[in-house]
Amino acid sequence: MIRKSNVMQRKNSLLLLFGLGISTLGDFIYLVAINVLVLKLTGSAAAVAGLWMMGPIASLLTKFWSGSLIDRLNIRRIMIGTDILRAALVATIPFFSSVLPIYICLLFLSVSKAFFEPAALTYITHAVPEEDRKQFNSFRSLITSSAFLVGPAISGALLLITSVDISIWLNAVSFVVSAILVYFLPDVNASTNQTAQKISFQMLKNDWGEVFKYSHNHRFIVKVYFLAQFFMIIALGMDAQEVVFTQQELGLSETDYGLLISLTGVGSILGAAVVSSLAKRISIKALMISGYLMVSIGYLVYAFSFSFVTVALGFMVLGFFNSFSGTGFMTFYQNNVPVGMMGRISSIFGIFQSLLQILFILLIGFTGEIIPIRYSIIGASTLMLFVSMWQIKLVLMPDKSDYFEDRSVLKNTS
Repeated sequence: MIRKSNVMQRKNSLLLLFGLGISTLGDFIYLVAINVLVLKLTGSAAAVAGLWMMGPIASLLTKFWSGSLIDRLNIRRIMIGTDILRAALVATIPFFSSVLPIYICLLFLSVSKAFFEPAALTYITHAVPEEDRKQFNSFRSLITSSAFLVGPAISGALLLITSVDISIWLNAVSFVVSAILVYFLPDVNASTNQTAQKISFQMLKNDWGEVFKYSHNHRFIVKVYFLAQFFMIIALGMDAQEVVFTQQELGLSETDYGLLISLTGVGSILGAAVVSSLAKRISIKALMISGYLMVSIGYLVYAFSFSFVTVALGFMVLGFFNSFSGTGFMTFYQNNVPVGMMGRISSIFGIFQSLLQILFILLIGFTGEIIPIRYSIIGASTLMLFVSMWQIKLVLMPDKSDYFEDRSVLKNTS
């Protein structure tokens, strides 16, 4: 009976991985296509840059209340519903001849994503046993890394063979496939009230109060969480200036930059493959320590680079170890945050993350107008190194080892 249950859990995990993977691959195919479409319609680099602001804006408009619904409704239905909604929105984009309705669609797409991602995280935590979460997260990282490399390549091929519309519609199909696969997964919180509750100020006030109370009582978890998010925000801020840095400071061509992105993708796939194959043997602590340290070193190599070879080395290093830090942190988060509050915690914390993301991208861009962009990148990468050292210090605290208890490793070595 136990063996049958384990087989069913593995089958459901594979189905979930495949569904999330198909959706992620479609996202990366669509990412290239939507940029090409908007540039074709407007001829404006500023209009293309505006695409990147839709996500943070939607987060600020949505996440202060979305977590309250996610924790109260059936998360499987949320995932299916948002997948179908995203498919419908994406499918309509090629029919627009101006950028305004495209922006409106992208805003609603980002709102849907603000529901889907916390719901998917909560579902994974419900459905995947604690001792298997690290393995699951490592495989998901491998799939995401592969999609990061393969998706744009597929989109580029489709643009040569067919049109931008086909690439966008392919993303819509990926959401439909994802919704179908999720439909065949079990209800992990079937007893949850299925009726949408009216959002009231008092309900939001109580939920925010619960999250702040949890944060006060579990300061260590919150510190680790925010350091991980701040680390990622610094990386995103530097990533937003990659093209400027590589072209203005290093004198590289657009082809060289494309090759650098491909090398980063290769590094990510290799790193994710290593984590996937050794997930049962590498502890959460080891993943986080090596991941955060080496990613920050990769960005430092990138910041001080003066040639294609050195910047490529930095990109390969940070790509390779990104899966280590991501898998380690995600497993830590799932093992320590109560699943019944995960939607609210992810969403409310996400508001502060979005604000910091906007501010940091603007800060690096603004300082790049005043001082050479290299100094901005060096300053940001140095800050990233300090953040990684702080995170490692927290992870190595002897009295906090229970937070990093790794049942998959214990089970493997027993």
